[in-house]
Amino acid sequence: MVELFLSAFVTLFVVIDPPGCAPIYAGLTTGATPAHRRAMALRACVIAGAILLVFALFGERLLAALHIELDAFRIAGGIMLFLIALDMVFEKRTQRREARAESLQKTPEIEDVSVFPMAMPMLAGPGAIASIMLLVGSAEGVTGTLVVLAALLLVLVLTLLALWAASPLMKLVGARVEAVITRLLGVLLAALAAQYVIDGLRGSFV
Repeated sequence: MVELFLSAFVTLFVVIDPPGCAPIYAGLTTGATPAHRRAMALRACVIAGAILLVFALFGERLLAALHIELDAFRIAGGIMLFLIALDMVFEKRTQRREARAESLQKTPEIEDVSVFPMAMPMLAGPGAIASIMLLVGSAEGVTGTLVVLAALLLVLVLTLLALWAASPLMKLVGARVEAVITRLLGVLLAALAAQYVIDGLRGSFV
């Protein structure tokens, strides 16, 4: 069981990638209050956990019933991530926030990114869904399933801590450097999105 836990933890940690998600989250939530950022991070992790739990327990039957292949998730998730990356590179989100702040002077609010794109497809993306389904499928009995779910819980807790720490660290580097980093992360996110689409197309046609 220890080997199963370690294997599941390492697999999910690499796929979900808390250190990689944290700076992207900081870039997406620029301008939000610390309390709002913490709340969105918590909500993102809870929703991602719920999505992965559903797929862990019922994923294979659900996909089979809907006649949906996992490669379709990769392609769809890649397209959604690419749209977010474009906003980060060209700072369209900043422009929308400024326009919204002018119209809502007394109650300014920032776009909630907890559900999309953080919970889905950043945290509970095609890779994480595929991983949790394979890990649970290879686990033996109820005990094995609980061990895999415990590893998932630990990864999500570490992800939450990483998201909470991201924004304060980004503030230390200053606004100009943060803008540069956000654009660079947007480019990296676009590459990740393209890789999702390529993997999905390769799996569908090769």
